[in-house]
Amino acid sequence: MISVQSICKTFSGQDGPVLENITFQIDDGQTLSIIGPSGCGKTTLLYILAGLIQPTSGQTTMTGPVHVNKIGQSAFVLQDFGLFPWKTVTQNIELGLKLKRVPPAIRKETVNRLLTDMGLPGMGARYPSQLSGGQKQRVAIARALATDPDILLMDEPFSSLDAMTREHLQNLMRDMWIKNRISYLIVTHSVEEAVFMGRRILILTGRPGRINAVVDNPNFAAPDFRLQPEFFESQKQVRLALEKSV
Repeated sequence: MISVQSICKTFSGQDGPVLENITFQIDDGQTLSIIGPSGCGKTTLLYILAGLIQPTSGQTTMTGPVHVNKIGQSAFVLQDFGLFPWKTVTQNIELGLKLKRVPPAIRKETVNRLLTDMGLPGMGARYPSQLSGGQKQRVAIARALATDPDILLMDEPFSSLDAMTREHLQNLMRDMWIKNRISYLIVTHSVEEAVFMGRRILILTGRPGRINAVVDNPNFAAPDFRLQPEFFESQKQVRLALEKSV
């Protein structure tokens, strides 16, 4: 479980806080979408959860069962992929495993499994420059999943992709959640994406970012969810909350 308690963040030299009194939790195996106006601190909150920056006040904690041979607690998928252009697909995916000194045989097995899961079999020897945007994003996701994290943090991971590729990867991530129940948190500007990807949707106000509303979305994993009335009803609730957030 990820617990966020009264998080506030103010950067030096800026007027007023970016985030103010943010409190929520993500239970094991659950998903959360975060959406709000530009500049409301969504990415800052994600960086705090990843441990890359410290909050001015408040705290985040991760609790849960002890996992045998567990490697890492969280993994980050960046909007711009974050791949090293001089490394092959295999080398990019196994980077975290190498840093953790995982034996080569296990690294190879993990990479091959993820390449298959991501629909990239036989592409391990390619370089990022030889991949499409959708393929690069799948490699970035595979690299994050390689360390078997407790939670996957995603910062607008599909925003730079065309509509068809974006929906394909949304389907892929949702299907992986149905299969493996890995907890994830996604920051997005898209109402449709927030509803499709999140069991709950957290709506932030404009700066300073505060929690304006939380929309429950229990049917998000239903087959053909995009065609269901619940999909449009949840979008309506999110849009109404966003109108009050600006």
